[in-house]
Amino acid sequence: MSVGRRAVVTAGAGLALALAGTPALAGAPSARSQGLPSPGHPPQGHPRMRTVFLAGDSTAAQKYADAAPETGWGMALPFFLHQGLTVANHAVNGRSTKSFLDEGRLDAILAAIRPGDLLLVQFGHNDEKTTDPTRYTEPWTTYQDNLRVFVEGARSRGALPVLATSVERRKFAADGTALRTHGAYPAAMRETALEADVPLLDIEALSLALWQKLGPEATKTYFNWTASEQDNTHFNPPGAIEVARLVAAELLRTHVLAPRETRRLDDEIPTDRITWPVSEES
Repeated sequence: MSVGRRAVVTAGAGLALALAGTPALAGAPSARSQGLPSPGHPPQGHPRMRTVFLAGDSTAAQKYADAAPETGWGMALPFFLHQGLTVANHAVNGRSTKSFLDEGRLDAILAAIRPGDLLLVQFGHNDEKTTDPTRYTEPWTTYQDNLRVFVEGARSRGALPVLATSVERRKFAADGTALRTHGAYPAAMRETALEADVPLLDIEALSLALWQKLGPEATKTYFNWTASEQDNTHFNPPGAIEVARLVAAELLRTHVLAPRETRRLDDEIPTDRITWPVSEES
């Protein structure tokens, strides 16, 4: 059976740069505040690896050999997590909160998720598709309603929901200023996380700060710019690795993960660690 559906002002331009070096925030939602197991400690009677379930879109999804060098940041996330954590990447190209739920993809996650696991949710790119009724959501109504379905579904299974604002696209003004592209969706997610007492990873703000630091030319090597394609949304291996690093660092900063559950946050990760399996459909 499918799970049923049931203002924070947009962050200022200085938020991205401020967050880039911010220490752990006082009062950040914790597992304990939600009645869930503490980080690093599976529920008693469950001596097993914890799983990070990832629900999202193409920016995070597993890519296959026919798409290389395009790389989802979810492919690189395991590089920064301790071996006691595993990643189950359910992100799929082209999905919004609406289409992901309509296709029963959350149901598949909830059938597998266990107490103590995490459900990390990143949507927004495709919720913005105003001309596509199968994907579009309005940020302050249907988008927030759908995010609450993910939150409530995870909690119903004793898992910890975590919301992540959408990673920013590569877009610069003529003067080299990195621009926001996601409209009200990040602010709507921030409000939902606050109201629901859910940990928030502000990847939109942090990625914007990273693109600003790198600049218009250097960011081309982080996105899927090839001889035949100039893609300012999806990543090459260097970009996927750096966004995954942001995600892991935010999981640590918000106390979702304990220090012993992360690794290599300051290490260079060779891009040849990324591999693209052959699709089962090939």
